[in-house]
Amino acid sequence: MLLRMAVCARLCGVGQSRRCRRRQRQSQADRESDSEMDMDDEEDERVVGKLKDDLDGSSCHKTRGAGPSGGHEASAGPPHPQSLLDLPPEILVEIFSSLPGTSLPNLALVCRKFRQIMNTETIWRRRCTEEFGMKDDLRKMEIVGMSSRELYVKMLHPYRHILGLWQPDIGPYGGLLNVVVDGLFIIGWMYLPPHDPRVEDPMRRRPLFRIHMWEKNKATVECMYGHKGPHKGDIQTVKKDEFSTKCNQTDHHRMPGGRQEEFRTWLEEEWGRTLEDIFHEHMQELILMKFIYTSQYDNCLTYRRIYLPPYLPSDLLQPGLFKGTYGSHGLEIIMLSFHDSKAKATKLTGDPNVPAGQLTLEIDLNRPLRLPDLEHQRNMDELSRLVMGVHVEAQRGLQDRDAPPEGAEASPPQEEGGSDSAPPDGEESAGEVAAECSDTPQTQPFVLPLGVMARNEVYPRTCKMCFYGTGLIAGHGFTSPERTPGLFVLFDDDRFGFIWLELKSFSFYSRLTDQLTHAQAPNIERFEAMLRNMQSWTS
Repeated sequence: MLLRMAVCARLCGVGQSRRCRRRQRQSQADRESDSEMDMDDEEDERVVGKLKDDLDGSSCHKTRGAGPSGGHEASAGPPHPQSLLDLPPEILVEIFSSLPGTSLPNLALVCRKFRQIMNTETIWRRRCTEEFGMKDDLRKMEIVGMSSRELYVKMLHPYRHILGLWQPDIGPYGGLLNVVVDGLFIIGWMYLPPHDPRVEDPMRRRPLFRIHMWEKNKATVECMYGHKGPHKGDIQTVKKDEFSTKCNQTDHHRMPGGRQEEFRTWLEEEWGRTLEDIFHEHMQELILMKFIYTSQYDNCLTYRRIYLPPYLPSDLLQPGLFKGTYGSHGLEIIMLSFHDSKAKATKLTGDPNVPAGQLTLEIDLNRPLRLPDLEHQRNMDELSRLVMGVHVEAQRGLQDRDAPPEGAEASPPQEEGGSDSAPPDGEESAGEVAAECSDTPQTQPFVLPLGVMARNEVYPRTCKMCFYGTGLIAGHGFTSPERTPGLFVLFDDDRFGFIWLELKSFSFYSRLTDQLTHAQAPNIERFEAMLRNMQSWTS
């Protein structure tokens, strides 16, 4: 893209002059601010005047060079374009349409002709389509008399930094916000898991805010929280990869029946039932606690950017977001990612015991397990003996790796969750495990042991693979956290489970299938840094 703009500058006949270089440095400074989208008429006239002087004095502007007498000869035959200024407008429209929208304001400062061409709807319509996925919605916009340029300059471009996935700062509960261009709006959708325990149902969505240009031809932010319709709101960019929303009319959040009516409505939306339907006393306490805590954030929220995990062909399955069962806490959203020989599940939504941002599961892909026949699978003691045997080996391997050799200095400890340089002696590498698993049957019978609690009794009765892993448990308030052994069960490419041996419970996970745009990490380093930051938010 830089090469293309450099070529354009040469064709304009201004690329080599010191005056042009000064203008280029000025343009570079202007690009540091979003205010570059509002172009000033006086600045344009000044640049046009300077450029006109350059073009009038240029020896190559519509001439062929000096003759023997020192004069200029008129060009013979049909004239050839000597600069972009000589190209027909329709060709310039096609060229400018292929440039990113952030470069167009600087082109408009070159001369009056360029500025006039910048008002062509075709250019901005293409930018809205290619950069923000708008197609049929642009026709609706033209019906109400709004131009594509206005939409891009006043709404899409200024708020482009908030598009994508975010985690709200709601204490231990977290959440998942997806900001998208939806029709002629930018909408922040809060994603909610299905009602417990229907983990395979689709996700639910609730709008928290929206941005539009229906009024006064400028972008307007509205809060969507509550049951009285849209009302005034505000969005502030705190710092890179973080922004905040604020409601300016919190009275729209209140209900005529007071807190009791608000609680009953929230309970039906959050859990799909009434408090009388929930007989477990501990579960009632957890629900009431969540309502009291989260209702404090109905007027102001801060969000931090999160990315989807990158995918490699060697991964056990496609990484991504899953919804899973967590006992009395209901359904929660986790992010599954792969790190060499480890698979990690990080909580995006959490609870008072293990909050959002924590590593709920860690699976050792170098330690596959062979399940016994169905009769022995039903025996909890048999399964515990199988998993604990691998657990003891894994702990011994960690101790041997961390212990320095005799007569040698202790090596610095590896960062938790870092990749292993090589598996201990006797262990298989991730590649060897994959090769061995490919020689085994694709599926094998599976049944939960007797005495294991499951929120959802409907689970697959066959599985593809099983691995040793650990799960994070803690007391209320994330006290005394510890990793306990368990069994990771891969059912298919979209579903897996985990048996918590100490808790004697089973968590069932199903993939979140919604299309999530603007959510890919720029690189693996940014994704790894995001995971570390997520854990520090709630540690």
